[in-house]
Amino acid sequence: MSGRATPKVAVLMGGPSAEREVSLSSGRECAAALREAGYEVVELDAGPDLCARLSEISPDVAFNALHGRWGEDGCVQGLLEWIGLPYTHSGVLSSALAMDKQRTKEAYRAAGLPFAESLLAPREEVAARHLMVPPYVIKPVCEGSSVGIHIVPEGAAAPPELDAGLPDVLMVEAYVPGRELTATVMGERALTVTEILTDGWYDYHAKYEAGGSRHVIPADLPAEIFDACLDYARRAHRALGCRGVSRTDFRWDETRGLDGLILLETNTQPGMTPTSLSPEQAAHCGISFPEFCKWMVEDASCNR
Repeated sequence: MSGRATPKVAVLMGGPSAEREVSLSSGRECAAALREAGYEVVELDAGPDLCARLSEISPDVAFNALHGRWGEDGCVQGLLEWIGLPYTHSGVLSSALAMDKQRTKEAYRAAGLPFAESLLAPREEVAARHLMVPPYVIKPVCEGSSVGIHIVPEGAAAPPELDAGLPDVLMVEAYVPGRELTATVMGERALTVTEILTDGWYDYHAKYEAGGSRHVIPADLPAEIFDACLDYARRAHRALGCRGVSRTDFRWDETRGLDGLILLETNTQPGMTPTSLSPEQAAHCGISFPEFCKWMVEDASCNR
């Protein structure tokens, strides 16, 4: 931090990813919370001139409210390291690992954490025939917020018609049935577990539209499963080298007990919108949203 009486925080938001609108919403909420916490705040839509804009603004800290590619995959983190500007959330390597679903699984495997089996294949092969017995899930390897996901149901005669914008290589992953759970880690502390209830599946609209999902917090789970979610979230955070705040998502097939608890992914830039899970979990633990954002600014650094 500089010697300013009131530290200046640049909230990085928007950007060019498929999750731009979500990031703009997160950024606006975080900027308002940081102003309430007493910081001087500049909201900055991250574009190709980001480095020049940061030089003009000369902030003390960058609050990373970007989601998706370029903002969540190590790219902007590398830029911030290059110019020596302290920033929030995870660093270059952990951001890149967590954004790449295949690398995430490799980290989970090394840490002894349970995950869904999967394979990578060219888009043409995925579209041409079943590469796994249905039900299974088709997803981009490096996207978040359920962007580009197709669920292939049991008994499907053929793969679905794939979205035009999907990448050349896709992940085909065994479908994990069960209840949708998530746990946030703040530093070394796992906050709590939320169960997410939806009328369909937890897609982009269910995540970000008002009324799209219902959150049960704390989740009504057997103590063994609740505690395992907290333990697995902490272990995933450490295995990926995360810093600041992360959120790990699970599916739990209650017919299989603890064996039915499976990690889906770890988010290094959890949403901070009015419908987002991590701020809600912090509030449940007695941490207001301004306090939550202030903690992230105070935790900011380079060399993350």
